[in-house]
Amino acid sequence: MEPIQFVGENLFWGNLGHTAVVISFVTSIFATLSYFFAERNALDTSWAKLAKATFQLHSLSVLTIIGSLFYIIYAHLFEYHYAWQHSSRDLPVYYMISCFWEGQEGSFLLWIFWQMFIGQLLIRTSKSWMFPVMAVLMLSQIALTSMLLGVKILGYKLGSSPFELLRNAMDAPIFKRADYLSKVKDGNGLNPLLQNYWMVIHPPTLFFGFATTIVPFAYAIAGLWRKDYAGWLKPALPWGLISVMVLGTGIIMGGFWAYESLSFGGYWAWDPVENASLVPWLILIAGVHVIIIHRATGNSYIVALVLILATFLLVLYATFLTRSGILGNASVHSFTDLGMSGQLLVFLFMFIILSALLVGIRWKELPRSAKDEEIYTREFWMFIGSLLLVISAFQVILTTSIPVFNKVFSANMAPPADVIGHYNKWQMPIAILIGILTAVAHLLKYKKNKEEALKKIGIYAAISLVITIVLFFAFELNNYVFIGLLFAAVFAVFVNFIILLPFLKGKLQLAGSSVAHIGFGILLMGVLVSSANKKVISINESGEALNPEFNNKENVENIFLKRGEPNKMGDYIITYQKDSLYWVNTYYQVNYKKLNAAGEVDYEFNLHPNGQINPKFGLVANPDTKHYLSHDVFTYVSSVPNGKAEAKYINEKVHVVGVGDTLFTNNGYAILQGINSNTDAENIDMKNFQVLLGAELKVYTFSKVYDAMPMYGVENNSAVSFETLVDEAKLKFRFTGVDAQTRKVTIRTYEKDNSGEFIIMKAIVFPWINLVWAGTIIMIIGFFLAIVKRIKDL
Repeated sequence: MEPIQFVGENLFWGNLGHTAVVISFVTSIFATLSYFFAERNALDTSWAKLAKATFQLHSLSVLTIIGSLFYIIYAHLFEYHYAWQHSSRDLPVYYMISCFWEGQEGSFLLWIFWQMFIGQLLIRTSKSWMFPVMAVLMLSQIALTSMLLGVKILGYKLGSSPFELLRNAMDAPIFKRADYLSKVKDGNGLNPLLQNYWMVIHPPTLFFGFATTIVPFAYAIAGLWRKDYAGWLKPALPWGLISVMVLGTGIIMGGFWAYESLSFGGYWAWDPVENASLVPWLILIAGVHVIIIHRATGNSYIVALVLILATFLLVLYATFLTRSGILGNASVHSFTDLGMSGQLLVFLFMFIILSALLVGIRWKELPRSAKDEEIYTREFWMFIGSLLLVISAFQVILTTSIPVFNKVFSANMAPPADVIGHYNKWQMPIAILIGILTAVAHLLKYKKNKEEALKKIGIYAAISLVITIVLFFAFELNNYVFIGLLFAAVFAVFVNFIILLPFLKGKLQLAGSSVAHIGFGILLMGVLVSSANKKVISINESGEALNPEFNNKENVENIFLKRGEPNKMGDYIITYQKDSLYWVNTYYQVNYKKLNAAGEVDYEFNLHPNGQINPKFGLVANPDTKHYLSHDVFTYVSSVPNGKAEAKYINEKVHVVGVGDTLFTNNGYAILQGINSNTDAENIDMKNFQVLLGAELKVYTFSKVYDAMPMYGVENNSAVSFETLVDEAKLKFRFTGVDAQTRKVTIRTYEKDNSGEFIIMKAIVFPWINLVWAGTIIMIIGFFLAIVKRIKDL
């Protein structure tokens, strides 16, 4: 039987990409071995040369994979399953970039790219540590590139290829036909939840953060390997801070995306995938602080080592959680299982065994603390703060791992019913203590302190308490439990600002820790006020159920808006005015008029929440927000008419007019500008027309002017007319007659019936949410300043 010759397939880019995957996998193996033997045989330079050559070839192959896959997506080569599964022809180019990493294969490729990029930096900067550090990094590349192979070895599929052909991935008879590609008109499309500009920049930043965690880990392994237990700490510290900054930025961007794209009304929902990225970040921050303690005092070495190793291992565990399918429907972010669960576990346990083996072998030689820290010292309270971060991370990962416990132990543990309440009751006390310690530890010195430092703590705490009480009433908080968290935030900001003042005179790079802690304090304040005083203003006062699919709370916290009809909503008069289609999203214009105490309009603004009726997900709503310094007004649509019924037009009026005359309607008016006898209308076959006239109209509404040109003609000796719609004005015009004697024309107008047009929407006011964003930005700036200082120290 002759093989089928499939028509229209472009196999070049797939073959190029898959070949590059194989080369990247093979070269990562050779590079790992070469760097390993270069470290073992320092006098034999041939291994170093081979390592450099294979790594550069590996880098070139990674770039080739990326170029091939992006071209396949960009050119709509739907013969490839990845392009068909994640993209479509109508996607803008910037969303095609999001398609690149929507799937598991693309996100692994993103991780591979960043580790390759980091490797390029390390071979230029790591100096005497290059060989062992690069050996560990390339070992990670072996595991990651194997995820893209998509080949079967002894019946086991190793990885999943982004270059797999659609006909091989789909098990249906049509894909066995030679002309199957002619039936594939379009791709499956990008997940509508990812159709947001934040998803163009958030995943690359987050994966860059994940990739950077390999570097402190690699330095720690290299230190154990060489028995240089102190030497690795100095070069690892800047990389640890870089990882803290980048991974933190990626997490924060995820919060921005959630706030601007999702409709749960917030920026953090303790989603399992959010938690999986948060935990390594918390552990790494703790590890960085303990490294600083060790470098200042010589204490806590083992704790620093374990935390740095644990950070990368937790990144691998997070990868298993989000990609193995074990979370099921517990997260909106998790990937479906592509059959790589076993491979992911091998990846994880390979590095767990490597770490445990080296620590076990070197255990007796590891530096121990000469003596315990004294209680009235900076190092003691920094260590306690680091321990609290570990406890915080442990609580988060413990709850997040409930699906894993159920799978491994055949248990039936249920996740918490009130997820946010569950995490908050644990994390709030920890946040209070950490906030206080960021102030206390900075006021103390290493090793020894005089009584003056303790007095200063007491004075600053008293001042902070006074400020706290003032802010408690200024922010209109009504629960005295919140005083603890507010005090911690104020204390952290106040003390670190006092410490920062001397550095403002020219040595700001030395004040990174103070700036970061100020940002943390402002962040705590913003989280508290925006969450505690969050207010739903779209209250349904009709007493009627708005949607049979809504629960009681949703029926109360949403408001029904009929198009064109003003509604009172709290301190606002709101009107659903119109909708407009952009790409696949419908934007619903809602006008807000803010009323003052006298009931008069103070100011007004428009919001444009949008949504699309998706065949898979139903209504996918994206909110729109009006930002003010002191608050945000957050709005999204909860329900819209399902599908677009054919529009009905009512209130027919007949107008006999000449040039310059006006046609009056309830929705505005139109002026006849002229009669055009030289019309060349699209989609009209002109060959059978004896004459075709166009009535040129200017249509005036309350805020805008539109052009319209209904047409009238004679075709095969019969009169015909062509109507025109001005949808934004909700008007239809029809040119129906000409009176040659009076030089007037007959135009009929119709008004759109809006009785079936409505939206159900929710509006929330977030007070002082800008403190959240300001705090995070200041914290990132603090990390950056600390990085600059540590790099200069090198």
